[in-house]
Amino acid sequence: MKLLVLTAADIEKALPMEQAIEVIAGAYEALSAGRAQAPQRAALATPKGVSLFMPAYLPDRGALSMKTVSVFPDNPQKNLPTTNGLLMLLDHQTGLPYALMDAVRLTALRTGAASGIATRLLAPDGVKVLAMLGAGGQAWDQVRAVCAVRPIEQVRVYTPSGISARALAKRIVSHFEGIAAEAVDEPGLAVRGAQVICAATTSQEPVFEAADVAPGAHINGCGSFTPNMREVPVKGLAKPRIYIDQMEAALAEAGELIQALEQGWLQEEDLIEIGLLISGQAPGRSSAEEITFFKSVGVGAQDAAAAQAVYTHARKLGLGHEVEI
Repeated sequence: MKLLVLTAADIEKALPMEQAIEVIAGAYEALSAGRAQAPQRAALATPKGVSLFMPAYLPDRGALSMKTVSVFPDNPQKNLPTTNGLLMLLDHQTGLPYALMDAVRLTALRTGAASGIATRLLAPDGVKVLAMLGAGGQAWDQVRAVCAVRPIEQVRVYTPSGISARALAKRIVSHFEGIAAEAVDEPGLAVRGAQVICAATTSQEPVFEAADVAPGAHINGCGSFTPNMREVPVKGLAKPRIYIDQMEAALAEAGELIQALEQGWLQEEDLIEIGLLISGQAPGRSSAEEITFFKSVGVGAQDAAAAQAVYTHARKLGLGHEVEI
């Protein structure tokens, strides 16, 4: 059988962020409408890390995929990346694999696109200041997705050490004309006055104070993905309107929401799938003062849709190389 192998660079060329946002919006709408299969991800722990397995099928697009991503925290000591992974596309009529691609780059792209969708639908028009909490593998795509949908003029980046924050700020300035970016020494300096806040960390405690969030701000939380992680101070916010990827995934993995539900601060009916907002079946922001929060743990439907779009565009552009196995 022949497989088209696509690298991270191929993915970047094949699917620009603006197109990725539209692709992921369609995936979310299909998921909430029941036109997608995206079983809960399976996690297998080993002594040094965890491997995640995410299958999905979108009949409307003929997209059938399996993604595996592994997170091994000690890898940098061996000069290896912490996160690694592959995604395989299969023919939905025969089951034959036909493409293999870098899952780490694809995941960052589709996760950023998800925040872009939420920001486009929920953030006030004309917002200019973005706070970025975290500067790891997801942060760059969070920034460029928000900048794709709002006229951002200033980005403030915070990380505990400041090293990766300074590197990200430098990258933003060099990439975006007319956007100022700086690393700040404490989270409050990033969050206060910001109209869009993105958190992309694996923290078990909130990485900023609820009191620093301005009325009318929109928050994207995409880093935490287990019940014991909690990067956004949901319970401290002034009753935010909360949107999620998928109800099943949020109830199983979104630590901020799980803990708030267990303590009775939230009810399940307070959670709105973003796909219902996209299709017009759920309300959006109700006032200029309301705080909105999109909590993304990631679902396989995003992977399948993004991978299929990458493959289609890569074929047209002559990207990747074929191998026979």
